[in-house]
Amino acid sequence: MPFIDCKLTQKLSDGQKDKLKSELGKAVAILHKTESYLMVGINDGYDLYFAGKKLEEGAYVSVSLFGSAAGSLYEKMTGTICDILEKELGIDGRSVYVTYHGVNDWGWNGTNF
Repeated sequence: MPFIDCKLTQKLSDGQKDKLKSELGKAVAILHKTESYLMVGINDGYDLYFAGKKLEEGAYVSVSLFGSAAGSLYEKMTGTICDILEKELGIDGRSVYVTYHGVNDWGWNGTNF
């Protein structure tokens, strides 16, 4: 039950959003999760500031998942997310924050897991 929420400074085309969603869908396997339950949120054209300055190209990515994963997997996921953002959108990893949130109570389809 992962949710990857992306806040991006750039305005994306529908094609870019679809590609980003697809690449994150592949990457979630790092956390031993599948794309079949993955939800992705993309908030583009978002104002982000770092070190007191507005970023022209930057991202904040929040990864929530039912349960948790090992720190080494989070480390690998961060690298993969930064690689995806660099390859697909030209965003340098120095302008990307990634956070992880393990959730014990997760609801879907009228019930909780």
